[in-house]
Amino acid sequence: MRIAVVGVTGMVGGVMLKVLREFNFPITELIPVASEKSVGKSINFGGNSYQIVNIETAVELNPDIAIFSAGGQTSLDWAPKFAEKGTVVIDNSSAWRMDPAKKLIVPEINGNTITKDDKIIANPNCSTIQMVLALKPLHDAFTVKRVIVSTYQSITGTGVKAVEQLENERKGVPGEKVYPYTIDKNCLPHCDAFLDNGYTKEEMKLVNETKKILDPNIKVTATAVRVPVVGGHSESINVEFEKDFDLSEVRRLLHNQKGITLKDDPITNTYPMPLYAEGKDDVFVGRIRRDESKEKALNMWVVADNLRKGAATNAVQIAHIVRKIIS
Repeated sequence: MRIAVVGVTGMVGGVMLKVLREFNFPITELIPVASEKSVGKSINFGGNSYQIVNIETAVELNPDIAIFSAGGQTSLDWAPKFAEKGTVVIDNSSAWRMDPAKKLIVPEINGNTITKDDKIIANPNCSTIQMVLALKPLHDAFTVKRVIVSTYQSITGTGVKAVEQLENERKGVPGEKVYPYTIDKNCLPHCDAFLDNGYTKEEMKLVNETKKILDPNIKVTATAVRVPVVGGHSESINVEFEKDFDLSEVRRLLHNQKGITLKDDPITNTYPMPLYAEGKDDVFVGRIRRDESKEKALNMWVVADNLRKGAATNAVQIAHIVRKIIS
């Protein structure tokens, strides 16, 4: 496989390379792609040195798969050009997610829908991935009616400059700010831009992508909050079902779901945390309990490393499926 990683110098791009190595993805040639300021520089991958190229060159090199993590506009401009050459694009931006002609894939849920005709495949939003993976087995068993989700999202979701802002604030050093307010010792109920309906883009991604991946009949409302954490995203999820449920069955279903690790024992203070999820590929679920204010409803706490399962790992898992289809 000849693999291009577009946006290779970014925070997610770096994790993409790490995950590709850890998953022993069969790469015969890596094509690292970045902006003009990085062109000509070298990166090491698997004991070999590869020179960074610009995106025009990458298209002409005609890779088998191109994994994009370079922003929505870059994906809109360049993904079709790769696809025209026969390259399968796996895009980590929001550019193609809600395009009805493009598939929005979480491999454990709908990876089996990918075919050789899919040339641009969308990777869902990081917050959506962990939520729908936890909802999937419960929806199959009890039918989800409504979801109320509040997120506690790592600053790594904004990128390396956000991490630098937090570090500068903790050191008392002046520096560039990517958030409108201080993030250290603070919470910002403001992830992405505000829309006319008063919700942010991040909140509406949770709404719309969940419907596309799981079921258009599921009602979702979201509040997304940025917190001074680097290990991953956390979500407080309230779920109302059509059918009643037994908590032991809920735990059994989640335990058996591929990609989920159950951490749910209040007696031993066992529950998911970003500190524990960082660097891991699974989605962690705990604090499972009935909603005592509503029939057929429960609460759960869901945590995942947003740079891994929320981005890089999910994309590489898609690439594995594509490899089997096209090879």
